[in-house]
Amino acid sequence: MKLQQLRYIAEVVNHNLNVSATAENLYTSQPGISKQVRMLEDELGIQIFGRSGKHLTHVTPAGEQVIAIANDILGKVDSIKRVAEEYTRPDQGELNIATTDTQARYALPPIIRQFIERYPKVNLHMHQGTPSQISELAARGDADFAIATEAMHLYSDLIMLPCYHWNRSIVVPKDHPLANVSHLTIEDLARFPLVTYVFGFDKASEIERAFNRAGLEPRVVFSATSAEVLKTYVRLGLGVGVIATMAIDKQLDSDLKVIDASHLFNYSTTKIGFRKGSFLRSYMYDFMERFAPHLTRDVVEKAVALRDPQAIEKLFADFDLPVR
Repeated sequence: MKLQQLRYIAEVVNHNLNVSATAENLYTSQPGISKQVRMLEDELGIQIFGRSGKHLTHVTPAGEQVIAIANDILGKVDSIKRVAEEYTRPDQGELNIATTDTQARYALPPIIRQFIERYPKVNLHMHQGTPSQISELAARGDADFAIATEAMHLYSDLIMLPCYHWNRSIVVPKDHPLANVSHLTIEDLARFPLVTYVFGFDKASEIERAFNRAGLEPRVVFSATSAEVLKTYVRLGLGVGVIATMAIDKQLDSDLKVIDASHLFNYSTTKIGFRKGSFLRSYMYDFMERFAPHLTRDVVEKAVALRDPQAIEKLFADFDLPVR
């Protein structure tokens, strides 16, 4: 059994069983990958992948267990490299962050600027996407940190630490009927089509829960990952915007009526997460503390030692998290 073989089977899964795409990503040949996968299967005496002719169709039950262990091994190998780099190149390396458009545009810029000034030799890469895309990037090791709020069930393989609370505002054109409502209610919102984030109405969404508490159902006519895109369609009269308050600029959005909705929705909590068993470089601890000052190295290490999500929640229960 070779480390290269384990990397191949893990990457084949990451590329949706497309061996050609895997070979292209790894700068090798498709026949070479297929041969190594077959050799590993022959050595183990099991099929890792089901096949139809020359095409891989699914991961077998035995293969799922093998690939899970392979990912753990590859993660440990990466950690060994990071340990060495921590001693040989303490201020050099890479930092990959996966997050949403809202976090990337409104919450992270000052943190990124400070970080780059402090660590000019660390290559920082930002990956933006939906919660499912973010969790996949972090789970397979393509992102060191996942920063997200919605759909926390997608991050069960990560250690997720709370950073800050935030809430939402309603945005409408100034001539919209809701612009002159003195006390906005969920019933008021239910009368109009809504535009909101693409991930806003999964089962774990606070917006969904707010409507459910009132016995109502939201009518979402347009969704997007970008608050700026949502505001554009609000301006076109497509619907009432439900967006993060942090995404509103008093000057740039002065043509819109902004209505505080914190009385309608419970706050949401943005969290930062990383893979269990990851070796965190010193500059990674520094990044977390810059983003959320209460996440000192000591606190993060305590949370890592707990591992259990409920125990981690209990650890932070008495923390006075900031509101943005």
